[in-house]
Amino acid sequence: MVEKRLARVERLNPDLMGMAFLDGVEVEVPFTAPGDVVEIMRWRRRKGRRVATEYTVVERSSIRVTPGCPHFGGCGGCRAQHLPYEEQIRVKEEGLSEVLGADVRVKPSPRVYGYRNRIDLVLSTSGIGFRRFGTWWDVVDVEECKLFGPSSRRAIRSVRDLIESSGAPKEEMLYDIRRGTGFLRYMVLREGKFTGELMVTLVTSEGEFPEDPSSYFEYADSVYWSVNRTKSDVSYGEVRRFWGGRFIEERIGGVTYGIHPNSFFQTNSYQLVNLLGTVSAMVDGERVLDMYSGIGTFGVFLAKRGFRVVGVDVNPHSIEMARMNARRNGVEATFITSSDRDEVEVRGFDTVIVDPPRPGLHPKFRRRLIKEGPGTVVYVSCNPKTLRRDLEELGSRYRVEEIQGLDMFPHTPHVEVVVKLVRLTN
Repeated sequence: MVEKRLARVERLNPDLMGMAFLDGVEVEVPFTAPGDVVEIMRWRRRKGRRVATEYTVVERSSIRVTPGCPHFGGCGGCRAQHLPYEEQIRVKEEGLSEVLGADVRVKPSPRVYGYRNRIDLVLSTSGIGFRRFGTWWDVVDVEECKLFGPSSRRAIRSVRDLIESSGAPKEEMLYDIRRGTGFLRYMVLREGKFTGELMVTLVTSEGEFPEDPSSYFEYADSVYWSVNRTKSDVSYGEVRRFWGGRFIEERIGGVTYGIHPNSFFQTNSYQLVNLLGTVSAMVDGERVLDMYSGIGTFGVFLAKRGFRVVGVDVNPHSIEMARMNARRNGVEATFITSSDRDEVEVRGFDTVIVDPPRPGLHPKFRRRLIKEGPGTVVYVSCNPKTLRRDLEELGSRYRVEEIQGLDMFPHTPHVEVVVKLVRLTN
């Protein structure tokens, strides 16, 4: 805590947080812009940093723009709607360039609102919406998510009707995050941006709905009920029942993908078009290993274009989905269940594509690439810090030929990076 005083926001850090100096010490100020003058009343330490928790903007920066969402500044879903989009891209380029030690350009998203094909809405006694910034227990009540689009308003209204018509007390029908009690926990919305298909998943604790919940979502193509029996705060569970289609479809670059509630799919369908094109352009040869293949997002797309693809993923459900996606697109591709900890064969391929989770490549698989990997590795990353570590390790046998950033997540600090690595000849 500090006494009330004024400070000017000098810059943005890679997390898109404003940075101001108090007595020579930097303090992060959320939802501010360079040039803002702020009056800081309180701050606290968070992971070794000082973050303002109580402050007022007393002089607004000239670069500010009007946020598209009325909940911006409280909701923790995004941090930068007050910044011009070109400023967001500039900060992301600076951050990537500093972390990776190279000049990295970031391709802007074709859309900055209505781009998300998935949102996870908290259903709780404190509200229906998203976590309040800086908390895990409080929820900002919303009527619509501007990043998802208009169908979110309809679905939120429907779930409110479902809760009201149940007649059950609020503390029984809705989850209490602090106490870990209550029935309804999450509503997950997924939408095919190019098909218009909508999936609604209601995630609950163990129990029963007072009435058929699907009747409140008759406009949805698929309605799922999943049960999370644990105290873990996650937006998925064991599927209890579904109504309508088992999947919804998304169509990207001439490829049709089936999407299930528990399958991963890139969040920005519009920018995924560019991501697939970027990865495809970096592939050399004909034989491709698609590691961490998921539902075949890259693998099926490449097989459709004549590449010979083998996809590998640890999740059997994802592999089942990838095989189904190959069949529905009429392509030949092999998908197998295995882990990056296993002895996955990398020899015999011209290119290996890796799209690992945030922790990056498992050391075993990284060593296998170094020892016997192919001429080209295409690395897709959502975490620049673990990407840098892996590039440093792979640098003993590979050189970086090309780096391309893509903004999959406007108004947030997150960014996707694709790197082409070519094996050294000696």
